[in-house]
Amino acid sequence: MAKRIIVVGGGIVGCTTALFLSDAGYEVSVVERNQIAAQTSGEASWAGAGLLFPLLPWFYQDTVNALSLAGAARYPALCQRLHKESGIDPEYIQSGMRIMPPVDIEKALSWCQANDIEAQLQGQDLWLPTVGQVRNPKLMQSLKQTLLNNGVSLIENTQLEPIAETDNISSWATTDGRHLEADHYVVTSGAWSFELLKATAIKLNIKPMRGQILLYQVSADFLKTIVYQDGFYLVPRQDGYLLAGSTLEDVGFDTGITEAVKQELQQKAEAILPTLKKAPIVKHWSGLRPGTPENLPTIAKHPTVNNLYLNTGHFRYGLTMAPASAARIVELIGE
Repeated sequence: MAKRIIVVGGGIVGCTTALFLSDAGYEVSVVERNQIAAQTSGEASWAGAGLLFPLLPWFYQDTVNALSLAGAARYPALCQRLHKESGIDPEYIQSGMRIMPPVDIEKALSWCQANDIEAQLQGQDLWLPTVGQVRNPKLMQSLKQTLLNNGVSLIENTQLEPIAETDNISSWATTDGRHLEADHYVVTSGAWSFELLKATAIKLNIKPMRGQILLYQVSADFLKTIVYQDGFYLVPRQDGYLLAGSTLEDVGFDTGITEAVKQELQQKAEAILPTLKKAPIVKHWSGLRPGTPENLPTIAKHPTVNNLYLNTGHFRYGLTMAPASAARIVELIGE
């Protein structure tokens, strides 16, 4: 009989982990406090821009870059599979990324060469032609349908109680009085992980970091590549939408949006592409990233709870790292 695993959290990291565990032969359920793939306020998996590359990786630790690059490398095949099995296209495209000044060109080119990343200097810009992107909402919808098609149970609109200190979880209580049983549990609930695990021996240094983003409506050929400058990016979609973002705000679990930030983002976007002044802004939203020091996630077996595993705290790179993180969890549970 296959071992039962409950994945706690139905975002990109959680759903990818569930898929990989299902592929490995486990009986998998995903518990999500909201609805998976819904446009829920606060969910970074839905709200993100879909960039599959660490921003300015030459300033990150090797561990962050290794996970990010390994995860990004899996996306072409993963998205092809998801599209085939779900009928929903995650819209993976290799759009490339243009990094505009200020940029440490010498440091950047040296890192790209060392990591076998194609890079070209075009005037004062650094051009990375192999950088890809996906469309987060489409990816989540595709993941959800693929999980269902593969027999994964989705337990939505279900909130779990924080677990007490124990050496083994026999069942995990929900806030409405149910008890969910499994052989193993994997926490992938991002910014909400700390609250669930606060009574256990592990001390997760995770806190929510809000990011606000704008969505412009432009023509389909308005911009073909990702553009990055000084902490700000523009990400074009194939159907003429353009994302502009985003902020890093330490405001707790506040998922609100502000007019001041909207104007700030608008000014930055229009400074890069002045023609955006004539383009309508059709949406403004926010998401909560699981902020961690140095963008380092926790992907490990819990130190004191024998059947509990952690795959959380990916900060800005949950999307990029998700496939590599999921593969590591499969390895850990199989050891």
